Amino acid sequence: MNWERIGAQLDNDGCAVVPQLLSAGECAAYAHAYGDDSLYRSRVLMERHGFGKGEYKYFAYPLPPGLALLRESLYGPLAAIANRWHEAMGIDTRFPAQHADFIARCHAAGQRRPTPLILQYHAGDYNCLHQDLYGEHVFPLQVAILLSQPGRDFSGGEFVLTEQRPRMQSRVEVVPLGQGDAVIFPVHYRPVNGSRGVYRVNMRHGVSRLRAGLRHTLGVIFHDAE
Repeated sequence: MNWERIGAQLDNDGCAVVPQLLSAGECAAYAHAYGDDSLYRSRVLMERHGFGKGEYKYFAYPLPPGLALLRESLYGPLAAIANRWHEAMGIDTRFPAQHADFIARCHAAGQRRPTPLILQYHAGDYNCLHQDLYGEHVFPLQVAILLSQPGRDFSGGEFVLTEQRPRMQSRVEVVPLGQGDAVIFPVHYRPVNGSRGVYRVNMRHGVSRLRAGLRHTLGVIFHDAE
């Protein structure tokens, strides 16, 4: 992974796409595992909570080995970007180099429930714009990996980001993804250079309405939940 390019894309565009982070076989295995309830701590029906339509399941600890390794290996380079962003935005919080140390910080504050998840959408389902904030300790970047193949498994269901700059209308970014592609994006804020220096831009993400088929996504969130 070219982290210099990823960092530049995050700075300029508010997101960065990593092509084929997972193979087709890995994607199929994760999607198939959605039916194995022993892997998960909870199932959420989105419509019941006003989140949209569809459902998702949070993995339980211990995470599957491949997912645990993915979370740990992505965290380190992203922590360097997160620390740079926090410095630019004047936020005092800094993140340790190792994910285990950050998770220990979360657990000490009562955030002990794992947050990696798989989302499942059928035709007509969608995900409202939102932010994945689960407690006091929030890692400012997260990753979503498309497990299904657009055009073959489903149509519609585009990944969408919005950013709200001060005193400006919201900007929308539609991020095209193929099977196994990952998008890295902000959980809450990102820094943007303006005429008066750096300011914080508020970010939200969601998924547009699925037109047909079945869509699975793997979400990798680096802070745990209360």
